Amino acid sequence: MAPAALGPRPLDRVRSIKVKLGLVVVGSVAVTVGAIFGSLEFGLHSRFAFVAGLVASLVAIQILAHGMVLPLRQMVSATRSMASGDYSQRVTATAQDEVGSLARSFNAMASQLEEVERQRQELMANVSHELRTPIAALRARLENLADGVEALDDEAIDSMRKGTDRLSRLVDQLLELSQFESGAIRLDRQTFSIFEVIDEAAAEVRPIDARVHLCLGRDHGLTGVGDPDRIHEVLTNLLTNAVRHSPPGGEVEVRGTAISGGVRIEVTDEGVGVAPDDLDRIFNRFYRVDAARSSGAGGAGLGLAIARSIVELHGGRIWAESRDPAGSRIVFELPD
Repeated sequence: MAPAALGPRPLDRVRSIKVKLGLVVVGSVAVTVGAIFGSLEFGLHSRFAFVAGLVASLVAIQILAHGMVLPLRQMVSATRSMASGDYSQRVTATAQDEVGSLARSFNAMASQLEEVERQRQELMANVSHELRTPIAALRARLENLADGVEALDDEAIDSMRKGTDRLSRLVDQLLELSQFESGAIRLDRQTFSIFEVIDEAAAEVRPIDARVHLCLGRDHGLTGVGDPDRIHEVLTNLLTNAVRHSPPGGEVEVRGTAISGGVRIEVTDEGVGVAPDDLDRIFNRFYRVDAARSSGAGGAGLGLAIARSIVELHGGRIWAESRDPAGSRIVFELPD
């Protein structure tokens, strides 16, 4: 919540709290002396002149110090509200001194906490949704088996096994993402063969759909610097997505090339492609290009988020591009 409109704050432009304090002292003294002399000129007794000067001094201090302590009071009130879960609190940050800098930092922190809370709530909602579907399917199948509605045959066992595999995969991916975000994952950096990592990832993905042809770059001498197991994981996620979204008989191409200061790896497919508005968002957790597509038709929307975390942990970058006339290209670069 933004702070309410406030009255004038005459010392906001002063950039030092020490100078502000000095101005308050000088201003209050000047007002006191002026009030005393003015009172004496009007013929007041010296005792009353002193009282008038004291009152004038207190008023001057209140006016001049108004903007100095207000952000601090607002921060005290805001922190109490934030402790109760209200992260919309903001404080006045118009002063140019150290207190104003503290107020701006406080507002930035509050904004970050509000965004983290929003992401936490969104994550919990997404996780609940992703877990609810396979659990409900398993429960219904088990109830049918227990009630004798269907027999315990190979098809039922295979279906339940796939459901438990999907749950296990989702939990593993969520755990991995949390480890990336907490900084718990460390890289085993070494020089490795780009072609070998590409070849191993392709061999792992190829059984998903044998109708899709994988075309590998053949630069056997290309090397990269990083954790080969993690790069293998990135490629597996990218290739799995590419194969799943390619039409029968389509071609998925993956190749690595040397660039200035590192290496670039591209994965291209001949699927329906990605809309321009979705190119940046496909790397978000649980994001699916087609919101109507059930998660049973693909992953949980975590593979690309994990890929981005791994690439960024290497100090690289990853992005998506649309291909003409159809298809998409995922590119990531790794520094030396």
